[in-house]
Amino acid sequence: MSFENLNLIEPILRALKTEGYTIPTPIQEQSIPIILQRKDLLGCAQTGTGKTAAFAIPILQILSGDKIYDKGPKAIKTLILTPTRELAIQIGESFASYGKHTGMKHAVIFGGVSQGAQVAALKSGIDILIATPGRLLDLINQKFVHLHHLKIFVLDEADRMLDMGFITDVKKIITKIPQKRQTLFFSATMPSEIQKLANTILVNPEKVEVTPVSSTADTIEQAIYFVEKGDKKKLLIHVLQNPEIKSALVFTRTKHGADKITKDLVKAGIKTEAIHGNKSQNARQKALSNFKNGQIRVLIATDIAARGIDIDELSHVINFELPNVPESYVHRIGRTGRAGASGIALSFCDEEEMEYLKDIQKLISKTLPVVEEQPYHMRGAEFKLTQPISKKKGSGKKPNAPTGGAGTMGRAKKRFGNRR
Repeated sequence: MSFENLNLIEPILRALKTEGYTIPTPIQEQSIPIILQRKDLLGCAQTGTGKTAAFAIPILQILSGDKIYDKGPKAIKTLILTPTRELAIQIGESFASYGKHTGMKHAVIFGGVSQGAQVAALKSGIDILIATPGRLLDLINQKFVHLHHLKIFVLDEADRMLDMGFITDVKKIITKIPQKRQTLFFSATMPSEIQKLANTILVNPEKVEVTPVSSTADTIEQAIYFVEKGDKKKLLIHVLQNPEIKSALVFTRTKHGADKITKDLVKAGIKTEAIHGNKSQNARQKALSNFKNGQIRVLIATDIAARGIDIDELSHVINFELPNVPESYVHRIGRTGRAGASGIALSFCDEEEMEYLKDIQKLISKTLPVVEEQPYHMRGAEFKLTQPISKKKGSGKKPNAPTGGAGTMGRAKKRFGNRR
């Protein structure tokens, strides 16, 4: 099965080809035809399964088709509600990538920043709005957002909305959108309150369920560095001074962060380039080619840009920032240790990322060994990790699945420690 078998329009197929995608993931293969039939969808899937493209691609196609007949005002036709700023930004990048030839305009709005630029984007006229609940309600109340012409409503990561206390806001937003609409509802788990919400807002939905990836390859050695946020760049330079690191794919959460780190590493004499959504396809291909042939030793990437990258003999993956979605960790570190080869995955964790680390360790059923013998170790960090890690029944203690005891700590020091 390829994307060409899913009856997609040429502008979208062209964009997918440019991004290097030819084969849909299981959730994309199942969801795209259902959404294109304008049916409601209940998707049980986590980020990391290709979920965003599963709804972004058919939404772009539906809106492109409707545009031919739609002579009404330039109004918001699709609303995607998501719990976190990071996820909202990632979804926005996906719409930009897949919709670059469709003429569809989108905007991303979230709290914690000035609303000026967001309001300006809304006033310019958009087709697709990606939003977090609090800021969306603020802008609705200020009359900057009008949802009377909405055709498609996407509720993403509904269970996390519940965990983060946003369900009341979500219910308020639902009262402000047209009853006659197509609704796409995604949740990794279905607690009773989420099931009740789904029953309330979906009409005869089709259900798609995808099992998330949760295990890491046995050939990948993993370790964690606890570090203050302000010391991360110095720690990265220190780690990369190790001559055993032949090649390193370094992950950041944002495009801006990728560019800043690249400049710092180049200044430190480390040959580095970045790939992300703001780079042209030619620039991305050139950077990837330079990395593969050894002209540069370090490639900085965001999750979106790194999708589909397959690099033989990649020795190290470094998470400069932990992903806010645990499945992304599994996908990131899976870039090394391929085809039976060994690989090493190192992750930096500051105080704000402790919750992300807990979620990752819970997902993979492992406690990552800590590298203490490094110049920027954040003391007392281990005490913040109080969440117990669930162990799979019958799984013995494997060499690469340490439980954080003295023996594994010693191995971590020896393997990843203070070498210049």
